[in-house]
Amino acid sequence: MKSVPFEVVRGSGNVYRDLGKDNPDLRQFKAMLATEIVNTLDREGLSVRRAQARTGIAAADFSRIRTADLGRFTVDRLMSIIHRLGSRIEVAVKVKRSAPVQKASGD
Repeated sequence: MKSVPFEVVRGSGNVYRDLGKDNPDLRQFKAMLATEIVNTLDREGLSVRRAQARTGIAAADFSRIRTADLGRFTVDRLMSIIHRLGSRIEVAVKVKRSAPVQKASGD
């Protein structure tokens, strides 16, 4: 078996940016919030049904969060779910300058 050389590339710290996805910072933030929700469910041994009974949030929403199907969720909603699970969130914002976005001609 012949080994194939490969190049190791250091990521940016945001997989969504590295993959060229739209709104990478928003996606990363939502993923971080979802991770906290899943960790809380696991730590407290909550099934999606028990989480629903405790928070009033639909069990189907907890299932979506567990599978990282976050398209239906806003940051506000994810933060609200964390709060209903009994945790508080502290958010620090750091703004970095990026290259200016080129407008399409005719705008």
